[in-house]
Amino acid sequence: MEMSALVLLGIFFILLFLNVPISFCIGLATLGTMLLSMDLLPALTTLAQRMAGGLNSFALLAIPFFVLSGLLMGRGGIAKRLIECAMALVGALPGGLALVNVLSCMLFGAISGSAVAATSAIGSFMLPEMKKQGYDDSYSAAVTAAAATTGLLIPPSNIMIVYAIASGGVSIAALFVAGYLPGILLGAALMIVCAGYARKKGYPVGARLPLKLVLSKIAAAVPSLLMIVVVIGGIIKGAFTATEAGAIAVVYSFVLAVLVYKEVAWADLGKILLKSTETTAIVLALIATSAAMSWILSYENIPQSISSGLMALSENPIIILLIINLILLVVGAFMDMTPAVLIFTPIFLPVAVELGVSPLHFGIMMILNLSIGLVSPPVGSVLFVACAVAKVKLEQMIKPLLPMYAAMIVVLLLVTYVPAISEWLPSVVGL
Repeated sequence: MEMSALVLLGIFFILLFLNVPISFCIGLATLGTMLLSMDLLPALTTLAQRMAGGLNSFALLAIPFFVLSGLLMGRGGIAKRLIECAMALVGALPGGLALVNVLSCMLFGAISGSAVAATSAIGSFMLPEMKKQGYDDSYSAAVTAAAATTGLLIPPSNIMIVYAIASGGVSIAALFVAGYLPGILLGAALMIVCAGYARKKGYPVGARLPLKLVLSKIAAAVPSLLMIVVVIGGIIKGAFTATEAGAIAVVYSFVLAVLVYKEVAWADLGKILLKSTETTAIVLALIATSAAMSWILSYENIPQSISSGLMALSENPIIILLIINLILLVVGAFMDMTPAVLIFTPIFLPVAVELGVSPLHFGIMMILNLSIGLVSPPVGSVLFVACAVAKVKLEQMIKPLLPMYAAMIVVLLLVTYVPAISEWLPSVVGL
């Protein structure tokens, strides 16, 4: 087992250091490990079979649907209406524009399910406005990046679908519902940080809008927000599956963006479809190679050995969950969420279950943990998108991000050690 683990990790990190695409890193590391115990032809055959088997899931069809609906929403004028709605709700509070930024990211993330899309769409509107009001560029970019991660917890979320497959059968509907309270809690924690920072820096407070104008801004955003009700409500009521919900989301976002708001021209649809195909292909390549890596991990009994090692350290659930969280925080800083979930779920989920942690609770904990990695150097993809939108350097964002990291860690610890935060809402709706 030791040699297999060394070869697997060695090949993976060497290729990653050489800037090889991560799906190739995973696939080649898996093949190299297979060659320790089988000849080349059986290894290649097994690799191909496991990759194909990893994609042989009806639930995975939801991913291209939600990717496409997210892109349509992102281009369809949705972000502008959500920002105006958020401005009407919280713009007059201390640190108003920063709070608007956080709330807008939460709302947009709940529709698009993508942290990168939320960073780009909300950032392109909010960052210039915050600059006009005297907000520091690096702080504004940090707020956008941190807030964008809430969309991975507030459904629909593609990473929840990936976890459901990796865990071997956790209900996607239950995961979707379970993400609401942690996502809202994370957003509230970031808002508290933003309000405190605004008071300290003396940032301006927005004017209080008349009630009639507030209601009109909310009404303008209702058609966009109704998608959440249609998609999640339909899943909870059993009207359709998560995959079917993805198809309905595409139809709804198409009607809204093309026919109602008319901000997406028919000529733009080709580019949007091409982009959604590209994104889906990248995600599915990661899923396929990660499925093969998960198989070789099990074949070499690596998860069992790690599980035994962790349990030998301590039988205290608090200590073991803390160790798992620390490992995942490090992993998230160097690896994208999708392969991290696919590779480490089979390793850590059995340990968590043995400690009495439900797969549903562990999934929300893991997704929240790895979300922090998206805004952590050196690999955080959301961090680099925020830098590009705000036109600031990465090192400039680290200082304003520190209190936000602290808030995210506090929420992570609450979610880890208070299972009801993840499990109460699914139990209420019968999931």
